[in-house]
Amino acid sequence: QVQLVESGGGLVQPGGSLRLSCAASGSIFSMNAMGWYRQAPGQQRELVATITSAGRANHVDSVKGRFTISRDNAKNTVYLQMNSLKPEDTAVYYCNLKQRGINYWGKGTLVTVSS
Repeated sequence: QVQLVESGGGLVQPGGSLRLSCAASGSIFSMNAMGWYRQAPGQQRELVATITSAGRANHVDSVKGRFTISRDNAKNTVYLQMNSLKPEDTAVYYCNLKQRGINYWGKGTLVTVSS
């Protein structure tokens, strides 16, 4: 089994920054992809960014230049540095780990961008 625990969410003013962390534990294989998804109220969950165990990262267009995904393989931890936050970034952010065709999810951390 795999467990994912997110942290770092909170309330921030527009233009501010937050850093999310997600620690994975359990049966983690060396070849995997980790990522961040988000779900705003009344909307479907959407992809934010992914990163492979080799360090190849992808960000969706709406966050390019503002968000950066990174990971520490030794700690089985993925990060999401979020800068220049906008009210439309308000959502529950979920950590995802995909390995051997199976998706694992964290419980989510709430990010609220408001003045």
